[in-house]
Amino acid sequence: MDDLGGMTKAIESGMAKRRIEESATRKQARIDSGEEVVVGINKYRVETDTAVPVHEVDNAKSRAKQMERLAQVRAARNEEEVAAVLAELRESAALPLDSPVGASSNLLGLAIKAARARATVGEISDALRTVWGEHSPSTEVVQGAYTSAYTASPQEDAASDYAQVLAIIDDFATKEGRRPRILVAKMGQDGHDRGAKVIASGFADLGYDVDVGPLFQTPSEVAQQAIDADVHVVGISSQAAGHKALVPALIEELKAKGAGNMVIICGGVIPPQDHAFLHDCGVTAIFGPGTRIMDAASEVLDAVISKQVK
Repeated sequence: MDDLGGMTKAIESGMAKRRIEESATRKQARIDSGEEVVVGINKYRVETDTAVPVHEVDNAKSRAKQMERLAQVRAARNEEEVAAVLAELRESAALPLDSPVGASSNLLGLAIKAARARATVGEISDALRTVWGEHSPSTEVVQGAYTSAYTASPQEDAASDYAQVLAIIDDFATKEGRRPRILVAKMGQDGHDRGAKVIASGFADLGYDVDVGPLFQTPSEVAQQAIDADVHVVGISSQAAGHKALVPALIEELKAKGAGNMVIICGGVIPPQDHAFLHDCGVTAIFGPGTRIMDAASEVLDAVISKQVK
């Protein structure tokens, strides 16, 4: 970190995040190979999962209710006061870092002042964004970490299992003239991307061409990126319970753009009771926590081949 100029520079360069993702990818490979035991995941698994009650939120109703509340807040507030305090916030954000600490440079205090004036969180964020811009995390994947950790496993047949999956992917590339291509995407306000990056890194090591979309995309943006990259598969990573609203919207966007033949898969934390709904919408496979990347890569390739045959 010191060589880069401290933690701030390490974060800005993306190095800190890459190191974390590399470590997570190696750990996943050790779990997949059986070298590292996780009880209930790769050893001593129960035959049937216990159903866990999940409180379901109607996203459409919640959004409509929140929009109504925002309209009421904006109708009742003093717009001149809001504009003035947001201007203060922008001016403070633009001050040099070595400015003397005082009321004019206290961003937290000004943000609280703006909230008391009934500025929204979005408006406060936008005021800072106009000065600082927006951080865009790297979409590159870790190379070689999954391969090195999996094939180094002392577990019997680890290397041969790995070679077998590589062989079927290479065979596909030979027959089709290109490798299977997947877009790993995050939609909505779900900023948890470590699992998605681990999957992307593992698939890349196994021979897939992998594209990783930026965070917070809309279904329309994901559909367009998938079409532009000419992928076989769109993999949706979901951790924030938006899958029942966002995944069907993506599928409709792809159909509207003439790309309804793409394979759609989902992964992450998706309650089992939602699986049937997603399958009915057109999702081919759902990979929950504990899925081996090797198994997922093979199953996804089978789905691509099956889709092409049809």
